[in-house]
Amino acid sequence: MPQIQCLPSHVADLIAAGEVVERPASVAKELLENAIDAGASAIVVELERGGLTYLRITDNGCGIAPTELPTAFLRHATSKLRTAGDLAAIGTLGFRGEALAAISAVSRVDIFSRQKGAESGAVLHLEGGVPGEVTEAGCPEGTTICVRDLFYNTPARMKFMKKDSAEGAAVSGIVQHLALSHPDISFKLIRDGAEVLHTPGDGKLLSAIYAAMGRDFAMGLQEIRGCGGEVEVSGFVTKPLNGHGTRGRQVFFVNGRFVKSQLLQAALEEAYRNQLLKGKFPGCVVHVTLPPDMVDVNVHPAKTVVKFVSDKAVFDALYYTVRDALDAENKPAVPAPKQESFYQSMTVQQYKEKTAAAEMKKPLGSYTQRPAAPVPKASLMGEVRDVVQPRPAPPVVPVAEKKPAPPVKKEEPVQQAEMVLPSSLVEEAVQQTIEKKEAPWRMVGEVLRTYIICEDERENLWLIDKHAAHERIRFNKLKADDHPLMSQLLLTPLAVTLAAEEYAAVLEHLDTLQRFGFACEDFGDGTVLVREIPADIRTGDAASTLEELAQKLLLGRIDPEGMRDELYHTMACKSAIKAGMVSDAAELAALVERVQSGEIKYCPHGRPVAVQMTKYEIEKMFKRA
Repeated sequence: MPQIQCLPSHVADLIAAGEVVERPASVAKELLENAIDAGASAIVVELERGGLTYLRITDNGCGIAPTELPTAFLRHATSKLRTAGDLAAIGTLGFRGEALAAISAVSRVDIFSRQKGAESGAVLHLEGGVPGEVTEAGCPEGTTICVRDLFYNTPARMKFMKKDSAEGAAVSGIVQHLALSHPDISFKLIRDGAEVLHTPGDGKLLSAIYAAMGRDFAMGLQEIRGCGGEVEVSGFVTKPLNGHGTRGRQVFFVNGRFVKSQLLQAALEEAYRNQLLKGKFPGCVVHVTLPPDMVDVNVHPAKTVVKFVSDKAVFDALYYTVRDALDAENKPAVPAPKQESFYQSMTVQQYKEKTAAAEMKKPLGSYTQRPAAPVPKASLMGEVRDVVQPRPAPPVVPVAEKKPAPPVKKEEPVQQAEMVLPSSLVEEAVQQTIEKKEAPWRMVGEVLRTYIICEDERENLWLIDKHAAHERIRFNKLKADDHPLMSQLLLTPLAVTLAAEEYAAVLEHLDTLQRFGFACEDFGDGTVLVREIPADIRTGDAASTLEELAQKLLLGRIDPEGMRDELYHTMACKSAIKAGMVSDAAELAALVERVQSGEIKYCPHGRPVAVQMTKYEIEKMFKRA
């Protein structure tokens, strides 16, 4: 057995750095949390090349004493914990004392700090975790940390880094989340010399949302505020009509800390039940506040996962707060008192007399306007065609074959002349009639504008999901085409604002998206400019389609080889008949024929297209069997 021995200190530091420092965004998160804990009211983040070569964070917090600068970079050195009992009530963002040590172990660090009221500050340089001498320096009150050449001494880590644009977008996402969690702090992000984010720091959450997540998102929000026991909930949620295609716009904070929680997601979406379009998700910026001893924030190294003492209390507080806000928004407006008094002051006889007098004054040529006729709908089975079409001209028939019309008597109604069709059309009509009679199924109708009812020759009843069936037809057609995906150039480029993580995923896979019809470019501030989209996608569906693809890329569900199928899935879903749409009998019959022939059994996502019920099962429900 090999001999057991302690690792050298620099090797141990590199291992610890690998647990804490994953990418430039990890460095930014740790340093920003320290700046917030230092009581800063303004923080500036500057980065170049995604933060790999240069990352500087400046704050106006309390600063660090010159004698404590070397100590700050030792492992497990912290000013935020004193005893084991403090772990049960953690109120700061950083507390483990590993961040500065881990960062300095894999980079070159310069730190300038000056305490409030001090005449001068101090500077310390570290390289590979080895500190130099502390010297006096002129600097503003607060702390400035400059991190250069990240992973310079661990080149194997560099191959796991993504494109500079993707790494920079990840840093932007960290700054965005911290700005939303602390609206009283002004955050400024300067990326490659350009300012991409600046929050006012006025203490208003909506102001921070407007600056960090965009105008369109902020304008579609409504405020929530409530509590349940010791759990308080506040923030903003999207109105039901402003749902999003992914969950990327759901941002949760627990005691000021950004967290990823399936419990909070479930509570939010449950509150929107029966109020949101199918396939849409609510967005939110929600703050949950509860006593520190009711939540454990030390269950994950990145501190983005928390554990609650009472899951039910937290779920109920968020669920009822959101539901009450949505119910209050949807209540009908109360009629104006003046209008009520007008109608209530009239008796039935007075109303009749008033109506009769109004009719006598009406001019002779007046008439009651009828509602406009409904616009003919377009077919949903592929090519667009009008339901109401001009009657085709009768086929040309030789004069010899026309039968003379019978004489018309004045006292009798006019009879339409009988027309003899060409033999080819007659044979086609007869053949269609025979085939229809020989079809081993009979379409009964449609229910809920979603499911087609069909009866087969074995007396089985079928329920067919028209959206799933049409989606599979569209998917098979796209898969069968061998030619490359065609793209369409947009006359006006489409600006799509994405969540921070989705934005980073799109920037990382720009080349892959280009191969499949999406020509995108970085527009800055979380926005992607789309110039071309696949030809089979409607312009109105381009933004939601890109959001869905970004979410799948973010979760690592698809690679460049699997992008085509995922894109086909999305394109087929967007172009298929939707549940709730009105479909004519010809469209429904065409779907039934494809399903009953056995050609289609499952939708592209694996859901069944049709469900069978035997005659025995139906009779058993009615106690006949």
